[in-house]
Amino acid sequence: MPRFPRLAGIATAAVALAALAAAPTSAKEPTLTDPRVVEHFDFAAGQTPESIALEPDGSANVTFALARQVARLSPHHEPRVIAELPAVAGQNTPITETAVATGLVRAHDGTLYVNYATGTKLTGIWRISPKSHHVKQIACLPKNGFPNGLALDEHHGVLYSADSVRGTVWRVPAKGAQGHDCLKPKAWATGSKLERSAPPTGFVGANGLKVRHSAVWVTNSDKGLLLRIPVKKNGSAGKIQTRATGLTNVDDFAFTGRDDTILAALFTDNKVALVRPNGTHRVVLTAKDGLSNPSAVAVQGKTVYVTSPAFFTMQDPNLLLATLNKHHS
Repeated sequence: MPRFPRLAGIATAAVALAALAAAPTSAKEPTLTDPRVVEHFDFAAGQTPESIALEPDGSANVTFALARQVARLSPHHEPRVIAELPAVAGQNTPITETAVATGLVRAHDGTLYVNYATGTKLTGIWRISPKSHHVKQIACLPKNGFPNGLALDEHHGVLYSADSVRGTVWRVPAKGAQGHDCLKPKAWATGSKLERSAPPTGFVGANGLKVRHSAVWVTNSDKGLLLRIPVKKNGSAGKIQTRATGLTNVDDFAFTGRDDTILAALFTDNKVALVRPNGTHRVVLTAKDGLSNPSAVAVQGKTVYVTSPAFFTMQDPNLLLATLNKHHS
């Protein structure tokens, strides 16, 4: 197992970046300042950070997609692999043709959940225990699908998984099945807005996923859409709403605060866009800042984290930090 390079002090960098934040202006819109790459990874070793889930202390859990690993980047320790998903023989994974670890979320008790796309019966949602880091498959998803974005509604004890090939959002009990069974969930949401074009202009449909204010938010990379799906009182999906368009090859995203402003990764364009609640958007980070096919965004306090797996550039997969400045009138 390759040894990771030393993390360039996430906690220290976050404090420094916050201190350098620009003074508030009359504009209400958030801005980003002081972007910097704090960690570089090894593409040849499969260290391609696809998704990110943050710890309370600012440590970052990331999926190294091509290595089938989950790694933790801690402020005062060497980065380390905390879990590795099982190798797959005879795989025929849609899109990638190789097994990949994709979406990642964290529960308050430290349990991690990760999507695994394999083209086999191992395709599904896997749970990583917080102390032993034991991995167990808790949901079996279709082997001809591609589970990608993952979100946790801890209040209702359910997980949502976006299938990028089947244009489906799955809903799964976070506790999994009783005994040693593997759940086979029913589709929670389907529809043309979640599907790829026919024929696809890209290769990924439903992708990034978040739960917020009794709704599931989803991106469609192929169609450049940001979508919102209300969760009804009985748990079923409401009508799919389009909240933004024109987000070329949009991947995962994060909300910046209490309103519906988000930061979204545009992976083929090597950009991060700020998307306003009214659906308009502007670019706030580019390849000049260090992005290399960015795939995921996370926000903690005034710090923005962006992962770049470099799937297409194949150069400099990395973790970037920036300062989030929330202005008030």
